[in-house]
Amino acid sequence: MRTKLDGIDLWNPDNYVSGVPYEMFARLRAEAPVYWHEEPGGPGFWVITKHADVRAISRDWATFSSELGGTEIADYPEAELAGLRLLLLYMDPDRHTRYRLLVNKAFTPRRVQALAQRIEQLSARIVDEVAELGGCDFVADLAAQLPLRVIAELIGIPEPDRPFVFDLANRIIGWMDPELSSQRSDATAASVEMLQYAAKLAEVKRSDPGDDITSALVHISLEDESGVHRLSELEIGLFFLLLAIAGNETTRNLLSQGMLAFFEHPGEWARLRANPTLMDGAIEEMLRWGTPTMHFRRTATRDTVVRDVLIREGEKVSVWYISANRDEEVFADPCRFDITRSPNDHLAFGGGGPHFCFGSHLAKIEISAFFGQLLRRLPDIRLDGEVDRLRSNFANAVKRMPVAFAPTRVAARIGPGSTR
Repeated sequence: MRTKLDGIDLWNPDNYVSGVPYEMFARLRAEAPVYWHEEPGGPGFWVITKHADVRAISRDWATFSSELGGTEIADYPEAELAGLRLLLLYMDPDRHTRYRLLVNKAFTPRRVQALAQRIEQLSARIVDEVAELGGCDFVADLAAQLPLRVIAELIGIPEPDRPFVFDLANRIIGWMDPELSSQRSDATAASVEMLQYAAKLAEVKRSDPGDDITSALVHISLEDESGVHRLSELEIGLFFLLLAIAGNETTRNLLSQGMLAFFEHPGEWARLRANPTLMDGAIEEMLRWGTPTMHFRRTATRDTVVRDVLIREGEKVSVWYISANRDEEVFADPCRFDITRSPNDHLAFGGGGPHFCFGSHLAKIEISAFFGQLLRRLPDIRLDGEVDRLRSNFANAVKRMPVAFAPTRVAARIGPGSTR
């Protein structure tokens, strides 16, 4: 029997503009952890809100497929979905495994750790650019800059092209927000533009390769059931699109959500200022609290049962990381932001399984470098106006967040990362 609860509407993106509707998730965890949700113009979908269930479904790709129906709750036309299945997010093993190995080589903990010094330099440069101003938009001027510059260097985007790619990424991820897009077709058009850009960049890298992921992709060979072949233009473009969004948007949103959490809990900022060695725990708590990607969709490949509820083959199943990360059975006092929380078994990078975030090591290094700079150089940073959130039921994002701080003079920098 499918339970109907009044006042539960996770579909309408308007319900996320003033903040994540945590009270809806708390009620679902308590009364209907496996909940059938109606869908305007669609067949409906299951909502999974408990930590254990989100983790189990994330790992059981054979029963809960990413490839069959895609990863968004709304259905794509089959012709469009066929193209999206060339994207890692829309693949199941074994095909997913073969393609992921190509990207994993660029994101090994050892290689990412080697980038740590460069990330520190970029973080310092970004703070330099605002330190003398006494205020800025935290999202555009600080949080957006570090992941954009890091991923741009990794995938080989020339500096003059980065604002263009950044704008495309915003339009793709923000299609529910009328300020960024008027309809989902706008996001599709932006995706096409990004694929076209990636094709042009790949052509440049074929003749003039560099030490970047795009250069590696155009020269690599993939072995599959049809034999050994080079990646197609579309395959390279979709890798590029995935990295430009996943390596940029999610970290930007986490940095913004983390800072907002400290604004709302100034005592925790004071604790971290007094004891910077708490940074590792603070990063994990920011990830739990901010959970940049609120959910993904899977499709049941067979009839199955979750918590005594029958889910039929072909039905849509949405797993909500944002809810799992406040599950009372896993986190003591889950609505408290606590940078010393331990253990902290959050699912901000996914619930494990084949789609666990391959950029998790890179994201943590970026978060550490970024907040380390803020602690040392803008310790009095404070909120200076209204927070403007993205209208989305998918991305937990802030569009604008005005901040103020005591202006500080920036000394000239010499060497790598110089701003003078």
